[in-house]
Amino acid sequence: MNPTMNETGHDGPRTVVVGGGQAGLSVGYHLARRGLPFVILDAHERIGDAWRNRWDSLRLFTPARFSALPGMPFPGNPSAFPTKDQMADYLERYAARFHLPVRTGVRVRRVSRNGSGYVVEAGDRAWEAENVVVAMSSYQQPWRPAFAAGLAPEVVQLHSLDYRNPSQLRDGPVLVVGAANSGAEIALELATAGHRTWLSGRHPGHVPFRIEGRAARVFIPLVLRGLFHRVLTMRTPMGRRARPKTITTGRPLVRTKPSDLDAAGVERVPKTVAVRDGRPVLADQRVLPVANVVWCTGFRTGLEDWIDLPVFGELGPEHRRGVVESHPGLYFVGLLFLYAASSEMIHGVGRDAEYVVDTIAARAGAGRALTAPAADVAGGAPGVPAPHLRG
Repeated sequence: MNPTMNETGHDGPRTVVVGGGQAGLSVGYHLARRGLPFVILDAHERIGDAWRNRWDSLRLFTPARFSALPGMPFPGNPSAFPTKDQMADYLERYAARFHLPVRTGVRVRRVSRNGSGYVVEAGDRAWEAENVVVAMSSYQQPWRPAFAAGLAPEVVQLHSLDYRNPSQLRDGPVLVVGAANSGAEIALELATAGHRTWLSGRHPGHVPFRIEGRAARVFIPLVLRGLFHRVLTMRTPMGRRARPKTITTGRPLVRTKPSDLDAAGVERVPKTVAVRDGRPVLADQRVLPVANVVWCTGFRTGLEDWIDLPVFGELGPEHRRGVVESHPGLYFVGLLFLYAASSEMIHGVGRDAEYVVDTIAARAGAGRALTAPAADVAGGAPGVPAPHLRG
């Protein structure tokens, strides 16, 4: 636990923010601007660890100019695509820049109702709050099929959440299960490292240009700021139709192209459907003689495991733009398509955070947003030196 970050000591309504990633820090930024007392609880030992603890070669899909949170530009070349460690360090600097009260190493195990407010339990501590903001993505608990348990003990198997680099695997062939972005990137890396690599699953399509090429300089702003942020929202018929029906829906390949996989020798094969004699079986009944399996099979929310409130429907928490109307004072930020296609992306989470904090402020009678610089309100110095999906 970080001993230098504690709850604010102001009088008045209390807000507990669960999650200290980009969503939670964005909420904290807007709460600080309002002068509303709050604390951010995060299970990781260090701010940004949710990014640091992914595979070594991971980079964002968005350039730096679209990878910043409210009030603080991303440092460096605005056209460069940040690494996962650069994103993690940015989040850590962001929290320090605005003196956000983050308590790290605190894993919340239960949120429940307490009269008109809520109780947030973590370890042997409990926080009573009028407002709770669950600032976490839809991708919390790694999922793999039940038949994965039948793989032979000598087969190394990892979920993409635990994969870091090829050194974790045994010599010999690798099956990567799941052909969307994570699976394609990991398969390409493993094949390049010398493993015979099979990539299993339906090909989800791909972006028809190189995101680091010249065409992308025109198309990326149009897609991110135009299509994802303003057109594909819950206010438009097109946006409501485009909203995913499940969090495991595969997205088109963004950085990796089918030609990249072919050039590296990645063999694309059908869906993995079972295990026979300790080895994976494909939909065409082939049994693959693998030494390793990397499960890029997605996640489930996991939120219902510790939020002890009747707020879940078939698609997860039931809310309107993150506001749970059936439970005043309960909010969500960071979820898949919470309001728009950009809601789970770094450049879009700030708008959702501001909307939720506007609602909290109105509930508290705090009025409109403050006009003073955010860093001054939060106790920082003015001026700053000149992120699943990523970005």
